[in-house]
Amino acid sequence: MYKDLFLKYLQFEKRFSINTVKSYSNDLNQFCLFIENQFKISEPEKADEKNIRYWIVSLMENGFSSLSVNRKISTLKTFYKFLHLQGYTQSNPMDRVVSPKINKKIPLFVEEKQIALLLDDFSFGNNFTGIRNRTIIESFYNTGIRLSELIGIKNKDIDLYNNTIKVLGKRQKERIIPIHSSFGKILKSYIQLKNTEFNNIEHDYFFITDKGEKLYEKFVYRIVNKYLSMVTTIEKKSPHILRHTFATHMLNHGADLNAIKELLGHANLSATQVYTHNTFEKLKTIYKQAHPRA
Repeated sequence: MYKDLFLKYLQFEKRFSINTVKSYSNDLNQFCLFIENQFKISEPEKADEKNIRYWIVSLMENGFSSLSVNRKISTLKTFYKFLHLQGYTQSNPMDRVVSPKINKKIPLFVEEKQIALLLDDFSFGNNFTGIRNRTIIESFYNTGIRLSELIGIKNKDIDLYNNTIKVLGKRQKERIIPIHSSFGKILKSYIQLKNTEFNNIEHDYFFITDKGEKLYEKFVYRIVNKYLSMVTTIEKKSPHILRHTFATHMLNHGADLNAIKELLGHANLSATQVYTHNTFEKLKTIYKQAHPRA
């Protein structure tokens, strides 16, 4: 019962996205199944610190990364904090649970010369599919937006007069992203062709399929994967890689870290600072190449 109340709290009061609420639900279901099987505890509000620590150890012994374990711990911390503040429990069993140290991975990104090869030398074609696909790639690389944000863009969110795009980010937070004039011209070309070929669309979404329907995640992922495969051999070729690429290239060209934070829609600076590792790695390479004693 309390679990359902918690999930409704996340969805309707905290205004978390459907995917985020689903992740919380999956973590809680996994925890509930564990304490039911191991300790015969049927309600998570009856679990104590010892039960939770056993679960964490079990996760790590079964090969879960420290990042995944910490996410699940975060779920429990939010859940038990909710129970305690609502008066459903007398104490919070997560108060003394310590999260394992995370080994941060340096984000993968596409090299500038590879992006230049794709956007300057490769022909996407002049039909609607080609223009749309190029516009999608350009949108990710020029703005750093998330996949869900791109899919959710409405026609009214594109302002070519002021050269801005409005997106709806995590927790339903809107942000305005500036764009440069050359990207604005690409958007204008897409709009003109879209209006010519699809003049009876019943929805207001900016990006559409070849049939005039709203995009979906796998559709966009396939497009990005297809074109990145032509210029790079990195393992992951996803929309999120283009988000990493946007941030890394901006930092490499001297952009302020706080500005990158605002453009990406990060809640705090620590989430943005991970990109400085890529910049530092580049500096080390330049140092080794340029310094006479290196």
